[in-house]
Amino acid sequence: MKKSTLDATDIRILSAIQNYGQLSKTRLSEIVNISATPCWSRLDRLKAAGFITGYHANIALDRLCDFTQVMVTVSLTHHRRTDFDRFEAWVALQDDIVECVATGGGMDYVMKTICPTLAGFQALMQDMLDAELGVDRYMTYIATRVVKSSRPNIAKLAGAGQRA
Repeated sequence: MKKSTLDATDIRILSAIQNYGQLSKTRLSEIVNISATPCWSRLDRLKAAGFITGYHANIALDRLCDFTQVMVTVSLTHHRRTDFDRFEAWVALQDDIVECVATGGGMDYVMKTICPTLAGFQALMQDMLDAELGVDRYMTYIATRVVKSSRPNIAKLAGAGQRA
């Protein structure tokens, strides 16, 4: 798939939106250092082209409630498209699975789960096994603290892609 060519101003707009979320026309144009009307036109074009897929807030869950965070690696018994599709469809329906990445190598998936309790996490794993998804094995890792959680540096990534 051919990547769209974005200029430095588009990258600054995307970086600002990623870092600050929804901004007023005035504030976004100040950050990006162009006038409001062309800035807003560019933002509309970036949205229409699918570069911005949504807005969200980062909530301090530890201030809201107690919870259990567990990382899980999963390996499936078989590696047919239907096996992956069945597993991924089940994952998509689970609120307690907040991230799932398909991987190459020793494990097929790495999942991040956030459950109200350890018993809730155990119930999630039992549901996964009961659903007969073709899970060969899984390994769990209780998260004790988050060391780093950030978003990618868009300008750096886009710059590296343009040099290639």
